[in-house]
Formats: sequence, C-alpha cells, structure tokens
Amino acid sequence: ISTNALMEQLYLKYQQRPWTETLKLVHFCMDKPRRSPVSNAPDGPLLSCMEKLQRTLNDKSLFSVMSRLESLSKQKGLNSHVSPSGTACYITSNMFYIEVQLEKDGRVMDAKLAHLGEAPVVKWIVIGFSIVRMKNYDAFGKVLEDLSNLYQIPGNSEMKAKAYLALQSLEKDLYAMSLLDRTQDVNRVTEVLHGKVGHLVPRTGGTPMNIEFYISPYQILEAELNPGSLVRGTKAVVTVEGTDILHKLPLSPLLVDSQVGEDGNPTFLPLTNELSINLSAYFLLKFHQPIPLSLSKIEEIQMHTGICHLVSGIQITVLKLAPLYDLIIQSTLKEKCSEDLSTRKSHFFVSLPDCPKHCYFINTGSEKSNLAGALVSKIPFTHPKCVPAVIEILRHQMAYNSLISSCVSDKRIDEDDSELLYFEVAPHKNTSFSVFFIHPMRENLACVMIDVVTSREVQCSLHLHPQDPTPNSSDGFISRSVK
Repeated sequence: ISTNALMEQLYLKYQQRPWTETLKLVHFCMDKPRRSPVSNAPDGPLLSCMEKLQRTLNDKSLFSVMSRLESLSKQKGLNSHVSPSGTACYITSNMFYIEVQLEKDGRVMDAKLAHLGEAPVVKWIVIGFSIVRMKNYDAFGKVLEDLSNLYQIPGNSEMKAKAYLALQSLEKDLYAMSLLDRTQDVNRVTEVLHGKVGHLVPRTGGTPMNIEFYISPYQILEAELNPGSLVRGTKAVVTVEGTDILHKLPLSPLLVDSQVGEDGNPTFLPLTNELSINLSAYFLLKFHQPIPLSLSKIEEIQMHTGICHLVSGIQITVLKLAPLYDLIIQSTLKEKCSEDLSTRKSHFFVSLPDCPKHCYFINTGSEKSNLAGALVSKIPFTHPKCVPAVIEILRHQMAYNSLISSCVSDKRIDEDDSELLYFEVAPHKNTSFSVFFIHPMRENLACVMIDVVTSREVQCSLHLHPQDPTPNSSDGFISRSVK
C-alpha cells in the first residue's frame, strides 16, 4: 500500500473523532519510559512522530505544556503524574522529584526540586525555573539527565543517597578552599590562574559544579581588550561516578575552619570511619574535551590521587600512548574544526601582524620516555585535598600545550616559499622544547630553548654558533616576550 493511500485511510478513520481523543490514545500507547533507542524500540516511530508534533505545536494551553512535560520525563526514563487539580506536574525518580506548578493558561508559576530526604527547594534554582518558564525543553531535558546522572551508583537507594551526600561534602570543601586567600577585589582571570581550585561555580540542581582552571594568554588579552566579553577558559566538572571497586569517601566536610597549614596547604580532618563510608564510587574531574597529558604528568596525578587510572577506568600500563605533540596537534586542529585528522601533517603556516609568514615544522618525537602522552577525559579521586595539586599539574600542562598549539594552524598558502621564515619545534625533556631557525645574519642554525617551569614561569635561552653575532635580545627579554 502506498504512503498516500495509507494516510488517506488514516485521515478518513479519524476524521469524525475530536483531536483531544486522538491525543489521549497516543499518550496511552506511549505510557511507559523509553528504555532503548528509538530505532530499536517497537514504539520508536510513534515516539519520534509525537516528539516532532510537540516541537512544532506552540505550547499555549495547560494541556499542551503538561503533555510536553510528561513526554519529556518518559524520554529520560523518569515517571510523571498530574495533580488532581490538573495544574501541577510531578516528575519523579527513586531519588528526587520535581514539582512544576502551572497557571490554567499554561504559564509556569513555580518549580521546586527535592532530593531524597530533603525539603523541596522553593523556586528551585533560578536557572532551572527560568528554563521551564521559557519552555526551553531541550535545556530542561539536559537538567533531568544531569539529575539522574548524580545517582548512577551501584547499590540500593540508601547507597545512592550516601553517594549524593559524599558529593555534597566534597562540594562544600572545594567551595571553602576557593575562598582561601581570596580578596574582595579579585577578578575572574586571577582566580582561574592562581586560585587553589581555580574559578569555581557551585552546582545548581543537576548542573554539576564546574572549575575553570586555565585561560591562555590570547584569551587574557581578549578579555582585557573587550571588557565584558565572555572569554571561556578550560573547565572541569565535579561529579561522582560508580565503579567496581570500593573507595572510602567522606560523608561530611573535612576542611578545618578554612585553616592553612605551615606548608600553605589546607588542613583537613582525618578520614575516620565516623566521617566516611566505603562506596562503589569515586569523585571525578571531567573535561568537556580530552586534554593531552604527558606520561610524566599522568604519573604525578596518580601519585596525588592514589588511583592508577585516568581514562575510562583503563590501567596506566595499557593506556593508548602516543607522541605528545601528535596529540596536541590533533586536539588543536579539532578545536579549529577545519582539518581532516586522518591526514598526518607536520608543517603549519602562521601569519603574524607586520611580519613575513612563518612555517613551523613540528617534530613529534616518539612514544619513548616522558615524550609520550595520552588523551585524558576524566580524573578520579577520593579526597578533596587532591584537587589543588591536580589543578596545578593541569595548569602546567595546559601552559605547555598552549605554546605548542600556537605553532599549529589550519591555514594553507600559495605564496612564494622565498617569503617564508622556517622554524622547527622539537621536544626536549619534561616540559621544555627547542625552536630552531636560520640565523638572521648568517647561514648557521640558531636555537631558542624554552622551559615551561610552571604555568606562570617560562625560562628561555638563546644558543648560537660561536662565530655568529649575538642579536640584541637577552635571555630575559626573550623569556618575557614568550610569557
């Protein structure tokens, strides 16, 4: 039977029935949570069609808004029901519920969120309330997903509630640490680069706490030249995740009255049996995009966290290692969204104002020693004291990566090669590398050795052939320029 004939039959069959009756029939058929992708589910086509209809129709009535909320909760595997008055929708799971109060014309009056054992949060987070009120259902669906993800822990409801309590305790300690040594007039960039835990934004409902811990010199300059502009640095979200192994996690904040020890580090209470619990879970710093980390930095992080895996639970001994520079190049080109990563490329053209174009050849080295690295998407840990040290290691690596990635470009040029200046960038050891180029007045090679000592300190030294004249640039001047 043709599609047109089928549609004609359906039209004739339901022509005499009111639209509300048809809608009730569709909802009756859909009245179960989605447990598999649309393409694999028997009711997949029905769900897909209903979603398209709901996206197209304007929500101008109580019934249509309620229908969208019920449908959305089913898509996310949650339960929902309407109050006897018909003006409140409850979206529930075993661990939390959301109450959405509506006017009779479909306008949202209030939205409350309550976790297991907690009182409802009136006006729920401002963000969550505004999302529902603006009928941004895609964003609201993401909020529901984030709330559900808080409880993806093995065990019963009691264990899941304990994991949520542990996450709350960690968040309170991290927030207290963010206030240490903080002055009232500190700006965001200073917090990002120097704060013990970077620039911290607390969790709001299901949206995880996030930590912004690095911002590049280019981004700093952009923020200074464009006051009020929203320049985004590198962030990590803080969350808890289930594992196959038991870990001891705190059940209450451990930071001692925001005190700092003699070594400048925060002081914590000992993790006793009364203050902790063994759970099949650990805390995570998760990145939106995987970060290239050198093998030596991965080992440093493991030393501080005491957990010997960083990428998807894989042991360090079987991590997919690759030349670190290859990983930095791939990540940089992926960020620019303009390069086929399947094509290996080792030379890049970079344009600078009032300068001849540069061509950088990047010697990627090998997998040997600490010149190798891996892409890391999340870092597990079990104690809040690990976070400042891990943040500092990540800043150090990001500063190094920023320098290497500044030599990477997606530009192609068809100009005469004689107008190009050529440079070779080669890894040296740890967080140092060399830049080779032709001496501007002779034909011998010159070299600048760049050592990224910390995320805030760079040391450079110029090396020339003994018979070549020395340019009017001291090592200090070069270091300040690179910084």
